[in-house]
Amino acid sequence: MEKLNRGADWIHLDVMDGTLVPNISFGFSVIDAVSKVAARPMDAHLMVVHPERWFERLAADGVSYVSFHLEAALRSTSSHIDAIHGLGMKAGVAINPDVPVRRLFPYIGKADFFLIMSVFAGFGGQKFIYESLDRIAELKAEILSRGAEALIEVDGGVGSGNAASLKEAGADVLVAGSAVFKSPDAVAAMQALREA
Repeated sequence: MEKLNRGADWIHLDVMDGTLVPNISFGFSVIDAVSKVAARPMDAHLMVVHPERWFERLAADGVSYVSFHLEAALRSTSSHIDAIHGLGMKAGVAINPDVPVRRLFPYIGKADFFLIMSVFAGFGGQKFIYESLDRIAELKAEILSRGAEALIEVDGGVGSGNAASLKEAGADVLVAGSAVFKSPDAVAAMQALREA
């Protein structure tokens, strides 16, 4: 945690329920513990069904950013965004690589950020899907054409080999797991991604 506090801009929390995605990660006991020592804003990525069940507790833990999957929201995406805002957090909408990026367009101007998964949610260490660059560029162009403000966050297979291309395509926030935690110097790895 000390390395994340020194090197990261945000602390990304991957929350998986074993239903929306096949893996299970951690729950509130871990988030509660992280919140007590986090010196950076916390960013919770909810890979869960019924994400609305998590919002109030995340707010109580001081989480700043919350994203949920469009695939889990059905017809509740706008109300989920409103609920997150009502609790004082920034709201994000996430999609997997097989969801057309145009499905995010109705939420431009409502969501604070969009999370483009560049691998399929649920497992670390997957290979980056290079078509994600086109998806990021398409979303960025639509945000700009509407004169809206929203960050684009990218998660999955992010590392020094693609960080510059991701930024060039329009990504604002890069989530890195393996590229940081498998590096001999995690803080230097985070700085290299920032400077790419």
